[in-house]
Amino acid sequence: MKLPNDLALLNPETVYLPLKHGRATALAFGEGPTVLCLHGFPDNCLTYRYQVKPLVQAGFHVVLPVMRGYEPSSVQPDGRYYMADMADDVVRWIDRLGQGQVHLVGHDWGAVAAWATVGLAPERLKTVTTIAIPYLKRATQGLKAHPQQLLYSWYMNFFQLRGISDWGVSASDWWFIKFLWQRWSPDWQAPDEIMESVIDTLSQTGVKKAALSYYRCLYDAFSPPGRLTQSLFQKTVPMPAMLITGENDGCMHTDLYDTIIEPKDFVQGVAVHRLPNAGHFAQLEKPDEVNDLLLGFLKNHS
Repeated sequence: MKLPNDLALLNPETVYLPLKHGRATALAFGEGPTVLCLHGFPDNCLTYRYQVKPLVQAGFHVVLPVMRGYEPSSVQPDGRYYMADMADDVVRWIDRLGQGQVHLVGHDWGAVAAWATVGLAPERLKTVTTIAIPYLKRATQGLKAHPQQLLYSWYMNFFQLRGISDWGVSASDWWFIKFLWQRWSPDWQAPDEIMESVIDTLSQTGVKKAALSYYRCLYDAFSPPGRLTQSLFQKTVPMPAMLITGENDGCMHTDLYDTIIEPKDFVQGVAVHRLPNAGHFAQLEKPDEVNDLLLGFLKNHS
């Protein structure tokens, strides 16, 4: 993975993190309390490129893992990409990093994995911060109040068409992926460098199928790992939580936050921040605003 110059100058350490099958690669920067940052789809761990330097300068140890299936070494032979498995990955990674607790940050699927980890091992987390995805405990309630989200989520049904969607995602030089980024962040044009990095990631052997399998496993709600995953989202959140949403997110409608975030679900409080003129990739679109929020939150709870 080619690093942006500003990250390369920080001399990251390459860390290999354990999985049940294979291993995941991570980039580690700085020293201090650990901030573990989980990326989503269609993306890679460099989605946090603008957060690393400010966090390191503020005295944090920042770790950017490549999520399960996003590199050949972590493609799962059993095809398991359930969020319960992702939460188990996170606990393994915290152990490998020699940490009792970490600050957990997640975007998109990384945010869903973060919420699953809250349900599985809350004692391992100092705080949780998510970008673009709210806590899902009251998701059904949110869909009833905001049925337009079903239209926003059309692509999830498309990804169930095995074979057809696998071909369509990468056809015409990955036009579909570029289209999703544009639709999800309508006020912002992703730089060519970012899109090239994302497409390089998805072009690796086995990665495209693995990335789509996240959505296919999500629809499998009745298998044992599917039921376990659902149960992880039904608990209260015992650590401080911060949620960031872009007001023009074309993937997860920002109005959902007004319905499904109930203060009683958050034992130590929850802060919701809606960023104007921002979409799904707020950490890239509005890095200064996101960094100010993140640094303030983490310093307050370190």
